[in-house]
Amino acid sequence: MTGPLEGIRVLDLTRLLPGPFCTMLLGDLGADVIKVEEPRGGDPTRHSGGGLFLQVNRNKRSLTLDLKTAEGHDLFLRLVDGADVVVEGFRPGVMDRLHLGYPRLAERNPRLIYASLSGFGQSGPYRDRAGHDLNYLALAGVVGYNIGRDGQPVPAAVQVADLGSATLAAVGILGAVVSRHQTGRGQAVDVSLFASALAWLPTLIAPLFSNGRSLAPGEPTLVGGLPQYDVYATADGRWVTLGALEPKFLLNFFEAVGRPDLAQVRDRERLRGELRAVFASRALGEWVACLRNVDTCFAPVNTLEEMLEDPHVQATGMVTSVGSLKQISPPFTYSSTPASIRRPSPGLGEHTSEILAELGLSETAVRALSERGVI
Repeated sequence: MTGPLEGIRVLDLTRLLPGPFCTMLLGDLGADVIKVEEPRGGDPTRHSGGGLFLQVNRNKRSLTLDLKTAEGHDLFLRLVDGADVVVEGFRPGVMDRLHLGYPRLAERNPRLIYASLSGFGQSGPYRDRAGHDLNYLALAGVVGYNIGRDGQPVPAAVQVADLGSATLAAVGILGAVVSRHQTGRGQAVDVSLFASALAWLPTLIAPLFSNGRSLAPGEPTLVGGLPQYDVYATADGRWVTLGALEPKFLLNFFEAVGRPDLAQVRDRERLRGELRAVFASRALGEWVACLRNVDTCFAPVNTLEEMLEDPHVQATGMVTSVGSLKQISPPFTYSSTPASIRRPSPGLGEHTSEILAELGLSETAVRALSERGVI
């Protein structure tokens, strides 16, 4: 068995980042993911540089198909007949205009799970609004807490709404798969990037819901409010993190650095100043060596290159290779049905003939479709 989703076929109509990351996770779990792309160009990330396409489209087969043609439309419907999941990432209404919306496909295949991943969901006043990760995080209240040293909000280094929604969409799809085992019927799954950004707010929203007042930037305990949970500069201009929230971890740290007296400091800003001075007294390498065997919550701020050399990353196989291409490994481990990387990201239309042959089309028929620009 290649994974827990072996035997599940996914038709992937998504592009860019959120949808492809979602379907990559399903592919890592063993699903047969068919990436349906426009014949002329395909997924825009194929041409954007930087290698993003190669990082989020492994374990997929690429089929080129022009859904706006009658023949391409009919071929897609034939694929739907044997599919378990369709994932689309268009703005609301696009699939309906193509006559490929959920009601139409569900009539044809009642067991189909139809997942829509969009900026603001299928309803509400913002449903047709354009946006990107930064916009969703701004509306969710997250960017206002992501404050740089000059006091100005700055973009997050990773795409929280994009990747968070992708992960939640995969969870939603898996929930629908389980439900189908019980009911025999599929259903529509609607996941929005904006709602996903809100779903990741528990630590920030808790004070507002509990006390009726949100904390100002810099106040939340996990966003600069506590000196024992912060980032500090070292003597050589590098950075380290201290995350000693529990008293035992903080005491262990104070003892290891020879400052048990700091356990008595109650003023947060005074303690922050003391910790700045402590960390500024040694270089990064010295701190790593000093605290390596101390039971506390400490970590250096790694560069990406240093992360790749990290002994834990290497020992646990968090980074792997498919041919000559390095990849982040699947983020889950199963004891009996392991996730795996079985194939690299596909070339545009690489598997078109193979997939259409599975529908019963001859080589001559496939060649004719290609000549007419359908595939």
